[in-house]
Amino acid sequence: MKKFLAVFTINTEKMAAFHQRADAQQLSQQGVAAWHRWMEDHKSVIVEVGGPLSRTMKVSSDGISDIRNNLGGFMVVQAESQTAAAELFLNHPSFAIFPGEGVEVMEVLPIPGK
Repeated sequence: MKKFLAVFTINTEKMAAFHQRADAQQLSQQGVAAWHRWMEDHKSVIVEVGGPLSRTMKVSSDGISDIRNNLGGFMVVQAESQTAAAELFLNHPSFAIFPGEGVEVMEVLPIPGK
């Protein structure tokens, strides 16, 4: 089995609008319950549960700076192929209930020379 990093992406404007809805609390409860069901249904392929991501700081040769991006969370799963890993996230609660944009799935490759 190969390992895949799954990165959950968000749109901050859509997320802010979601939290302003009158039914946001009810939808959030439904979303959290659906997320837990998804985690239980897929526990055999989850390598690292990961979690939500906070604000971002970039470190470069210019030093440290605050930046914005659309990264909302991550997890690591295992699957036979990238397509099989991606299929795990079809209709995921992060965008089926919550206003997430999607899930980007990429293989975690071995470190060269190891």
